[in-house]
Amino acid sequence: MRNARAVVAVAFAATAACIASPARADDTIKRPGDHPQYAVEIEPHGLWGWTHYDYEPVDGFGLGARFSIPIVDRGFVPSINDSVAIGFGVDWLHYSGEGCYTYYGPHGPNGCYGVGDSDFVVFPVVMQWNFFVARRWSVFGEPGLVIYHGFFDYCRNAPAGFPCAEPTQTGVDFAFYAGGRFHVNDHVALVLRIGYPTFSFGVSFM
Repeated sequence: MRNARAVVAVAFAATAACIASPARADDTIKRPGDHPQYAVEIEPHGLWGWTHYDYEPVDGFGLGARFSIPIVDRGFVPSINDSVAIGFGVDWLHYSGEGCYTYYGPHGPNGCYGVGDSDFVVFPVVMQWNFFVARRWSVFGEPGLVIYHGFFDYCRNAPAGFPCAEPTQTGVDFAFYAGGRFHVNDHVALVLRIGYPTFSFGVSFM
C-alpha cells in the first residue's frame, strides 16, 4: 500500500509537469471544446505490471487494450479545455518465476520453494478526465477499479504446511493512472500511462 501511495504521488507530479511544459506553447487549454471529436478511443498497448498480487518473484509484462467513450464533451471546469470519458479494457500479464526462493522460520532460513510461471487477466474500469493543454498534447487522470484473475503455480516443492497461494485467484483492487498523449493528428496519438497497478505505452485511435 505504501508503494501504491508513492506511485500515485509520482503520477500526480508527472501530470502536473506535463501540463506546465506544453501549456506555455499555446493557449489550447483556455479554449473549452477545442479538441478532437470522437465516439470512442481505441488504444492497444504494451504493459509492465509491477503489482504482483501475491506472486512475488518478478515483474510482469504483457499486452492489452483500452476503450474510452466520451460522456461529457466539456468537463468539470467550464473555463478550460477538458472532457470526461468512461474507460474500460482488458490486459494480460505474464510473470516468469523459475527459480528457488528462500523461506524463513523463527530461527532463520529453512529452505526454498520453486515458483512457476503465472498469467493474470486484468479488467480496468475508470473515469478518464482529459485536459487538452496544447495543440499536440493532452494529459489525463484515471481513478477507478480493476478486476483481476490469475492462474499460477506458486509453491512448487514447498514444504508441507507452507502457506501457498491457490492455483487461481480472483479479486478487485483500486486503480489510479495518470498519463499523456502526443497527438499525431486528430485521429492518432501516442499514449504513455503510469500508475497502479500497471504502466503502459500504446497507440490511440480516435
